[in-house]
Amino acid sequence: MFQGTGSDVGKSLIVAGLCRAFSRRGLRVRPFKPQNMSNNAAATPDGGEIGRAQALQARAAGVPPTVDMNPVLLKPQSEQGAQLIVGGQKVGSFSARDYARHKPDLLGAVCAAFERLAREADLVLVEGAGSPAEINLRAGDIANMGFAEAADLPVILIGDIERGGVIASLVGTHAVLQAAEAARVKGFIVNKFRGDASLFDEGVQAIAERTGWAAFGVVPAVDELRLLPAEDSMSLSGAKLLHSVASVAPTVADDATVGAPLKIAVPRLPRIANFDDLDPLLAEPGVAVMLVPPGEPLPADAALILLPGSKSTIADLKFLRAQGWEIDLLAHHRRGGQVLGICGGFQMLGESIADPDGVEGAPQTVAGLGLLPMQTIITPNKLVGETDGHAAGSGAAVRGYEIHCGRSTGPALARPMLTLGGRADGAVAADGRVMGCYLHGLFSADDFRREFLAQLGGRGDGALHYDARIEEILDRWADHLERHLALDAIAALAGIGTPSL
Repeated sequence: MFQGTGSDVGKSLIVAGLCRAFSRRGLRVRPFKPQNMSNNAAATPDGGEIGRAQALQARAAGVPPTVDMNPVLLKPQSEQGAQLIVGGQKVGSFSARDYARHKPDLLGAVCAAFERLAREADLVLVEGAGSPAEINLRAGDIANMGFAEAADLPVILIGDIERGGVIASLVGTHAVLQAAEAARVKGFIVNKFRGDASLFDEGVQAIAERTGWAAFGVVPAVDELRLLPAEDSMSLSGAKLLHSVASVAPTVADDATVGAPLKIAVPRLPRIANFDDLDPLLAEPGVAVMLVPPGEPLPADAALILLPGSKSTIADLKFLRAQGWEIDLLAHHRRGGQVLGICGGFQMLGESIADPDGVEGAPQTVAGLGLLPMQTIITPNKLVGETDGHAAGSGAAVRGYEIHCGRSTGPALARPMLTLGGRADGAVAADGRVMGCYLHGLFSADDFRREFLAQLGGRGDGALHYDARIEEILDRWADHLERHLALDAIAALAGIGTPSL
């Protein structure tokens, strides 16, 4: 089990890289995370939803994602509460206090899912959540030491040197753990190192001496990992996201777009969901994606304003209005700019959104942005599933997944954006400049992405094959971990030997 000194220290990607590395050695590898908290979810072929990170880890291991890989998923809806997903299915919404009381009852389901995975695998790589140093959350814990103890797992602790204080964070975690828990930790990894790693030899020695834990390696930072799907919005903590793959993986064709990049503006909503929809656009060298933080206007020179998915559509729509972004968006449209909404963002584009059953909070109906003649009703039943189809206009193939509560109706749907599984999805305004759909992941389809960018006046990179690039990055990341981590020693903790590459 890989635990961390905090959130966003790199646990998810370390596990993903090890899934690829060990599977290449001929082992049957499965990822597992007992409890995840993220609005960046993935649909599984068995009809459930799990954290996006576990779907990436499954991909790295070369197996389809299943609900057993992440049996408990919390999807934050407000500062105090979250929707609870167990075994891939929604069971209700809980306040933080109510969930804390309910959490110990979930340990049985978590352990059962783990045991099912273990029966089909040579090696299960388990990812913790947050940090075991949060000892105020230890009672009833199912995410870190509580699960490690129940499953009797050895633990490796990961610290992030990039954020500073890594010696204190690792040694401090040792200091606050119970003696039996500290003994369960067998070693540590220092992640995201920059510069000459030999300069940190004394730091590694200091950590080992103060904790008694073995050093499994110091992992140099790899910038292109930001192109892999992120687990949660911690990865969006910067004020603006404005870069292209050209800065970290210069494989752009010589005839790629030159000059000013095509700008796509995305308002940073508090409950932004499935934001990895943006990743293929970020990988385009001729595109600049700007994640606009609260307090700043949507840029007037954007070619497209993209409203992303949301876990709480009505609350995020109210936030959008409070920031003045509705004014910016409508002005952008009047100037001839284009608007795209995905899932919750699509629902916002209509005339009204009603939540009569209080799925997202108090029952209410609010006015939408009025750019598409349609109405949406939030429903208790959730549609979850993988799907594919084509763009209604060009016929370009698309594929992805749907995860949403709500049903949209109205004249706008007579002009669908997509056809999925033989049914219409989404809508396109009569002027062609406002559109939306429920499909997540649509920009991963290379032909569709290039045609979409061309409609905006841009040009996609013909050499960019997004899914192939993800595979290449996972392979390079696994190679990197082979060089910098003691993989044989890690496998030995699980009681297995591994053939070398």
